[in-house]
Amino acid sequence: MAAQSYIAISELHPSFSHLKIAGIIIGKSDVKSFPDRKKFGAERFTFGFTVKDSPDFFVNVTAWGSDSYVNGLSNSFNVGDCVTIENPLVTNKDPEKGEKFCPTTPSFCKLLVRETYSQVCLCADVGTIDRLLPLMHLPVKDSRDFYSLGDVVANGQQLDGAVINILAAVKSVGDPKLFTTSDGRQGQRLEVKLFDDSVPSFPLVCWDREAIQFAQTWIPKETVLFVADVKISFDRFRSGMAASVNSKTIITVNPDTREASLLFSYAKEVSESGGLDQDEKTEDVPVDSIIDVYTVSQLKQKAQESPDAFFGITYSFISKLDLDSSVSKVIRTRCSRCKFQVSEDAQSCTNQLCSGRDQVLTATTGFDLLVDFTDHTGTLSTCSLRSPVAETTLGCTTDQFASLTDDERTAMKWKFLLERCKIYVKILQSPRMRTGIKGVVVACSLADPGEFAVNNTVQHLKSPVKHEREPGNCGQRPGHSGHGRLRYFI
Repeated sequence: MAAQSYIAISELHPSFSHLKIAGIIIGKSDVKSFPDRKKFGAERFTFGFTVKDSPDFFVNVTAWGSDSYVNGLSNSFNVGDCVTIENPLVTNKDPEKGEKFCPTTPSFCKLLVRETYSQVCLCADVGTIDRLLPLMHLPVKDSRDFYSLGDVVANGQQLDGAVINILAAVKSVGDPKLFTTSDGRQGQRLEVKLFDDSVPSFPLVCWDREAIQFAQTWIPKETVLFVADVKISFDRFRSGMAASVNSKTIITVNPDTREASLLFSYAKEVSESGGLDQDEKTEDVPVDSIIDVYTVSQLKQKAQESPDAFFGITYSFISKLDLDSSVSKVIRTRCSRCKFQVSEDAQSCTNQLCSGRDQVLTATTGFDLLVDFTDHTGTLSTCSLRSPVAETTLGCTTDQFASLTDDERTAMKWKFLLERCKIYVKILQSPRMRTGIKGVVVACSLADPGEFAVNNTVQHLKSPVKHEREPGNCGQRPGHSGHGRLRYFI
């Protein structure tokens, strides 16, 4: 379907019929039901969504119909999808009939989608999709019209009940919690922790299923939100202010604005420095003192059970090692002050929040790899392997690596890929990771066959076992220094 066959939202008029509109979904409400006035005992179902087709224009759409039609339609698309709407009914907005519960739009009209006459489907035209996708990152309000979290906290209860705009980064996304209201209705709740350069943690609460599903796509410390028309209230339980997503709220993820870019840089800076992750500040320990041996599944289980970082050894295959990617993806240069990634020829740090951005750049260059390792119990994905550990593991410096041919890099990759390795790893909880845990490789080398055979035998015993040896025992494991005791966890 050609883009020129669509009617622009800015041109909508109630006299128009047989329309085709293309837009991107920027907001969506839950499905609700109401008694059908025309059929006693029956129910009508409805939900609303907001669609945008240009930087300045977006419109609310309401769908009505049977249970199967409305729920089927709601399940067919999500926020961020591009859709086409055929043959909607165009009507004037009526503030007295529910518009106060919908997002505020610049259009004088609203659209009604009916089961019998209308059709909504995912857009299939690549050109139209490419045109619409950038609109997802444009706030629906003036990008400078927002409160910082510091402003909200400073104003305190003066803002109780107010509907405002806020700009903040995502610190963490909680798990959905189910509850039952006093009248027996089932509900759900999810809390997102926000932060900016003025406040380290601020609660944003989502109550609707659609808002909760949307929030679960946000990556902590890598996502900035412009939250338009969010309700601010005083939370007596916390004795502080909190924000709640409501039916008028439109959330723009990673807005394409200067203010959001500065906040994103700050979020990246504090994420790299670990400023918000107190549990990641566990001091590293000497490799020789790491003696606990785990399977991959045991590493995952212990990480879920304990919030504290811990160290261990795993005998696993390296199942992903992208050494044959472009050099820029293997070796990265970072500002020594804020750890922000910069180009090799940069004269100063490009992070606007870096304390040394006006000074001559001081940078470090090193390996910056993400590896997966796998054993018979599972895979631990996207573990960090950085210099100087990576240099020791690979047996070359970054300069030597950069001078290798493509074939030589591939050969180096296959020296380790799918080979059994002895991996010393630091494991900690990390909400920013999809798995909820983060692995940092402390040391890595090809495993000694004899040492692995001993380990493999112990791991296949049915009952828990602790293998102990004192320094100097004749049964010392090949390649081990003999410090402390070796323990296997089954």
